[in-house]
Amino acid sequence: MFLWIVGGFIYLFLTLPILVIILSAFSPNPYPEFPPTSFSLTWFNEVFTSSEWLEALWTSILLVIIVTPITLILGTTAAYAIARLDFPGKQALQALMMSPLMIPHVVLGIALLYQATSMGWIGTINGLVIAHLVIAFPYVIRTVSVSVSNLDPALEAASMNLGAGPVRTFFKVTVPLIKPGIMAGAVFAAVTSFGEISISAFVSSPNWVTVPVRIFNYVDQTFDPAINAVSVIFILLSVGAMIIIERTIGLTKVF
Repeated sequence: MFLWIVGGFIYLFLTLPILVIILSAFSPNPYPEFPPTSFSLTWFNEVFTSSEWLEALWTSILLVIIVTPITLILGTTAAYAIARLDFPGKQALQALMMSPLMIPHVVLGIALLYQATSMGWIGTINGLVIAHLVIAFPYVIRTVSVSVSNLDPALEAASMNLGAGPVRTFFKVTVPLIKPGIMAGAVFAAVTSFGEISISAFVSSPNWVTVPVRIFNYVDQTFDPAINAVSVIFILLSVGAMIIIERTIGLTKVF
């Protein structure tokens, strides 16, 4: 009973700020208030009728659409190669691919800023894509590597002994067996790309602004319930993604 009570208080502590944000988003006043005196959809209408917010949302969605499949292809093949091949410098290469998880994002942002400037990509969608690929890539490698390490090589050997070539074995046997790791990598890559701000602030421009950067700039200038409305939209998208994953694959298999 004591553990249940402590656990309940912990969950309440974690969810209470979210409840405050959700309820404050429906305030009709030009400032956040909790609890709201009345309920209104004014600030949701403000978000969906604002060209700045819609452009930022489109930029973030476009980055997720581009970054997620590219990181899945590169990360899955890299993780499989690291797990199955043995070559000189393997550990160094693996450490290099995982290094974005250890390097501060501010340092990465400055480095990518210089690189994008030298290539003429500063303030373009190309610079944002490269930046998000760099930070999302290690998550795919990590999750897929776990699935590959749990895969019995005898299953692949049996497939090739029965006449399937390496390519067909990879797509017909290996990929279905490591699918949970691939799906988990896709989720982490999409979430990381959609919520990234530290690096995006360095390589974004007025023409290409992501939602987190837009929120950061907006809060710096003003603070009205429009921020809460955007947060509610984020929460709904996250819950929707979790429901889809649970209905299609299962959260326990992915995570």
